[in-house]
Amino acid sequence: MAGKRRHRLAHCRKTIGLSQERLAESLGVDRSTVVRWERAETDPQPWHRPRLAATLRLSIEELADLLVDVGQPPAPPDERLAYVLRHPRRVDLVAVAHLRERVQGLDQQYDRLPSTLLLAEAGQLHGQAIFLRQHASAGPVHRELAAAVAESATLMGQLVWDASQRRDHHASAAYFDQAINAARDTRDVVTEANALLRKSYLPLYGTKQPARSLVLTTNAAAVARNDSHVIAGLAHLHRAEAHAMLGQPRDCSDALSAAENHLAAVDAHDPAAALFCPSHHTRLAGSCWLFLNKPADAIPALENARHLIAARSKSTAVVLGNLALASILQRDTDAATSYLHEAIDVIERTRAGGGLNLAFTAARQLRPWRDQPAVQDVNDRLLTLMTP
Repeated sequence: MAGKRRHRLAHCRKTIGLSQERLAESLGVDRSTVVRWERAETDPQPWHRPRLAATLRLSIEELADLLVDVGQPPAPPDERLAYVLRHPRRVDLVAVAHLRERVQGLDQQYDRLPSTLLLAEAGQLHGQAIFLRQHASAGPVHRELAAAVAESATLMGQLVWDASQRRDHHASAAYFDQAINAARDTRDVVTEANALLRKSYLPLYGTKQPARSLVLTTNAAAVARNDSHVIAGLAHLHRAEAHAMLGQPRDCSDALSAAENHLAAVDAHDPAAALFCPSHHTRLAGSCWLFLNKPADAIPALENARHLIAARSKSTAVVLGNLALASILQRDTDAATSYLHEAIDVIERTRAGGGLNLAFTAARQLRPWRDQPAVQDVNDRLLTLMTP
């Protein structure tokens, strides 16, 4: 089996005429690293996979399928979970807890890994949660499985939308609706509000219907008001952004103030504390100023957010994309192309759908300067990024 796996990866490389040395050079790794990949001794790290796929002229999905065979076989699932999947009427709290831990583990990786690398396992866990819930009798186990369905459906909605580069609104909305209904079954208002908030992103950033997003963000803020300052604060931030898109500066300012009040009250006991980031307010405020055509206000807010984000994540790509757009409004092409290069660096690692869309939007707005070498370099990188 190892020989077969080695042959398949090496064959992909040889088909496009690359030596191990040239492939290693293009990826910025040692030749010995490529050798270990082809011998099935190690798997490429997640941050190498987008560029590896592009170099081998594969899609991310095709590379992921190939690496299932190339890498070591996956570790066996938790014995208790495996047992109850065979005997679903015997599902217990131990098995459900393990399933929820695995969903939460994937959720923690969402902001730093390509969504295509997480979709298969997330989809499997979501299907398992639904299957076990259908067979569980009423009581604590059934309630915990409803919570597992709500969490996994919310994650699936995020992953599907991001992996589709924010195009598959229908499938994502269906997952968020599933999460909302499951949360309501258990009266989990925080999970319900989080799913409502996530669903509000679809009209806000996807279909560009800020008035529709206002309904969802207002609802999310109301649901979370007494139970999670984090979710309520985030809902008001995105409500502010919707008002900014609609050209309503006073309503935008009021929503930003409401968000600031909630986020100032966040403590470690908030059930959604893990979702809080110090950059949230300044990042969304910067986006608001950008939509209100105030780049001079947007840039310092976005720069502040950039420094508050600890790691190079999907959120970083969005901030850098907005900084590029604000710089273009000020006709500062040097700054715009610099921000875009940094954004592309992040997108190459994370395949961030939001960051990618902003990068292409900025590139289109740079067309008046398309003859400048710096702009041409950015366009070349974006084309390479999208090459299958």
